[in-house]
Amino acid sequence: MGNSLLNDLSTKKPVNTGRPHVSPGMPPLDSSGRATSFFEFWPTWLMYLPVVVQWLLLSVWHRSLSLPLIANPAIPLSGMVGVAKSAVFDVAGADARRWILPWTLHQITDELVEVQCQSVMAALASAGLGLPIVGKPEIGCRGVGVKLLQFEHQLKAYLASFPAGGWIQFQQLSEWDAEAGVFYVREPDASRGEVTSLTLKYIPYVVGDGCRTLGELVAAEPRAGELLHLYRNRHGDKWQSVIAAGEPYRLIFAASHSRGAVFRDANRLITTELSQALDRIFDDIPGFYYGRLDVKFKDLDSLLAGKDFVIIEINGASSESIGIWDRNAGFWAAILTLLRQYNTLFKLGRANRRRGHKSPGLLALLKAWRFENQLVKQYPEND
Repeated sequence: MGNSLLNDLSTKKPVNTGRPHVSPGMPPLDSSGRATSFFEFWPTWLMYLPVVVQWLLLSVWHRSLSLPLIANPAIPLSGMVGVAKSAVFDVAGADARRWILPWTLHQITDELVEVQCQSVMAALASAGLGLPIVGKPEIGCRGVGVKLLQFEHQLKAYLASFPAGGWIQFQQLSEWDAEAGVFYVREPDASRGEVTSLTLKYIPYVVGDGCRTLGELVAAEPRAGELLHLYRNRHGDKWQSVIAAGEPYRLIFAASHSRGAVFRDANRLITTELSQALDRIFDDIPGFYYGRLDVKFKDLDSLLAGKDFVIIEINGASSESIGIWDRNAGFWAAILTLLRQYNTLFKLGRANRRRGHKSPGLLALLKAWRFENQLVKQYPEND
């Protein structure tokens, strides 16, 4: 497992320089036109101001400030904030777990890094896993702290960079590198749900010409050149190195928008077969009705047919229909998408309140937010 990605990261291969290099299994990426939308990298709080206003109005209407926190009663706070990545995995049954990449957890202790490394290697072996492995904070968001660990010295450095008491999720590296975000919503009493959003997630590359340095290649690329601040420090050791002609150089590992991934809205491609496949998966995850799956897949045809894909994450109530970060997305269309999502959360919360679930209240949300915010500041830099 993982050979395709490792080869992609380390080998030189000829590419068609007439279009951007893409990960195996992804359809061609159209980079003509503008590189980003004007609001794509606004501060998150600014984009969510209309949501805050709507939340207050809906709270009056539904007589509850915290109704969205029981939209997914299977997990704490519906997965809004401060919730472990494996919380949804833990409630999944055997059938659903067949679609989830295997994982194991490790809590950072005061023991020597060498001792902890041995413990992690033993835990991986017990779970049928091994290096290379993907390390990610168990509590976190937006791809913070996610790394590909190929060797023991990388694992030791990763363990040493975490705060004491923090938890790390180690997950199997997918054999596929093509990735998408699939948003799924289901009414609590319904037998079927709906895929409300499908977004293709492209890893940014530059392709060497044997003359220019990495820094020069990044600066010359239309989109990456606007995001130099995301790449300069991350690739500081290679920034002045000349990249061989025809060699694709991967700029990030985790396909997170805030780290520079390119998102393309693919709602027009949503199929009945994909929706039915997710229905079968969520039949075996009781109490989860709303969220975004981050999936790796063999190729687009397979994904749309509802096969040959694996789940790397299931995000809860705070997740977005990430097609709003497509460079061609309209500002007001993006705002309306966010407003619809939070309106849906209130509706699901109302339905679950009628089923006997009680909201934990906003104080619990505030404490969870503070806890996660403190942890995120201590996580290592991404690849």
